[in-house]
Amino acid sequence: MQGRIHSLETMGLVDGPGIRYVVFLQGCLFRCRFCHNPDTWDRDGGRLVDSEELATEASTYLPYYQASGGGITVSGGEPLLQAGFVLDLFKRAKALGLSTALDTTGSVWNPLVEELLGFTDLVLLDLKEMDAQKHRALTGCHNSAVFRFARELEARGIETWARHVLVPGVTDSTEGLLDMGRFVAPMPNVTRVELLPFHKMGEFKWEALAREYTLSAAQPPSEEAMGEAYAIIGRFVGAERMPGWNDGLGSVA
Repeated sequence: MQGRIHSLETMGLVDGPGIRYVVFLQGCLFRCRFCHNPDTWDRDGGRLVDSEELATEASTYLPYYQASGGGITVSGGEPLLQAGFVLDLFKRAKALGLSTALDTTGSVWNPLVEELLGFTDLVLLDLKEMDAQKHRALTGCHNSAVFRFARELEARGIETWARHVLVPGVTDSTEGLLDMGRFVAPMPNVTRVELLPFHKMGEFKWEALAREYTLSAAQPPSEEAMGEAYAIIGRFVGAERMPGWNDGLGSVA
């Protein structure tokens, strides 16, 4: 099956456990103000590839993935917009003995997505904002679908890593972080909570696409700010589920 991809990474280290073959797909419904790859938004962009071609290439690195406890991760853009393609790729990955991870906003739900989850070992779920109005202002979309998707993952017992980009003055409010902690804390399938520091390395892409970048004045969060954010969520989520909290960014109060 063919799908549209933006790029590939054969030795990914931050998109799931171990060393991973990472496929970045083309197309996204969200228009996140902090997005560092706005060139992935266009569903007709990128290049067409065949799932068999990707699986064959991934198989050449199999010893590295298996020895490190890694596998294959599909990211975006939004991979659920091409759920049929990802499903076929994940079936091939399973046949190779590779673990599968899905990096998603959880904004799409249909029968193909439901079937895809049956071949997904890990979901990296992006929680942009808990407040509905702030989420719309940040992404252009409502977050009700995200919450439904998260609860579907919980009901199916699919291991999930919750991720949140921390943008000073935008996504770092105490109330929002407390709400996030309350949301994920009772979900036993959420084994990890990660706070990702905002950066502006993709700002030049916005300029190249003639799009207005509204966060030019924003700065990456300090180490202290990251630690404080972890501590806020930590009121509900234990340190064992927040590795960043154990990396010098904070301590259990």
